[in-house]
Amino acid sequence: MTIPKIFTIGTVFLIASLPLLSCSGKRPSNLGISDSRLAPCPASPNCLSSDAHDSDHKTSPFLISGDPSEAWAAAREIVAALPRTRIVNETPEYLHAECRSSVFRFVDNLELHLRPSAGIIAVRSASRLGHSDFGVNKRRIETLRAALISRGVAR
Repeated sequence: MTIPKIFTIGTVFLIASLPLLSCSGKRPSNLGISDSRLAPCPASPNCLSSDAHDSDHKTSPFLISGDPSEAWAAAREIVAALPRTRIVNETPEYLHAECRSSVFRFVDNLELHLRPSAGIIAVRSASRLGHSDFGVNKRRIETLRAALISRGVAR
């Protein structure tokens, strides 16, 4: 009995793909708030931050409209409802969530920092592995921004 060629190719592909199926990567040790700022982005283009100084990594923070505590509660609720997202650390002014991709299970770090005196929520979204993210982090940030605006807590 011979093994069908398609089965052999599929088996080789599956075995070769197994390492990719758990691409969570190691959680960076520099996450969190340092000197009232989110961690800097690495040189790779798979990170966006409202605290970045360079145009390749810079995104706008969420501009709070109204009560900062309402905006923060809405932001937390929206993040918690994102598919394949788990909040792993939070304080009254900081939130860190891990967002997992659906196919290869890559993990991105999403961080929010409430700055009520500045009227903003700073944001950082960064892939743990790889070089390019095909715009995933930008779409995640803009999805959050749109949801906050639609709730009337950001502008």
